[in-house]
Amino acid sequence: MARTSMMAKLRRKPKFKIRHRNRCQICGRPRGYIGKFKMCRLHFRELALRGDIPGVIKSSW
Repeated sequence: MARTSMMAKLRRKPKFKIRHRNRCQICGRPRGYIGKFKMCRLHFRELALRGDIPGVIKSSW
């Protein structure tokens, strides 16, 4: 419930621009946000492993 209410709050225009908080488009997680892909690190890793993000390869050494 709290997460859905925060997502609804995010859709509204903030009273002050500085109050904008970047959130994952998939789950709404505020931390670990990767701006280039507009998602959190958890979903980024999951989609990259499946090969759903073009141009991203998992590195292993």
